[in-house]
Amino acid sequence: MVEIKPRLVACPNCKKLSEYSASNAFRPFCSQRCKLIDLGDWANENYKIPDNKPPEEPDEFD
Repeated sequence: MVEIKPRLVACPNCKKLSEYSASNAFRPFCSQRCKLIDLGDWANENYKIPDNKPPEEPDEFD
């Protein structure tokens, strides 16, 4: 029988290796703490997607 090695990934927050499987409820994070830190960064708008479109001209009636 072939033994399957667990897949290890670096936590996006602290870079600690953690198992990426159904047994890790916080995947891809290593812990609930790292997961909540990341959620807080999204809520505080620390992550932004750049908008390369030029600004729109305001309407005459605004």
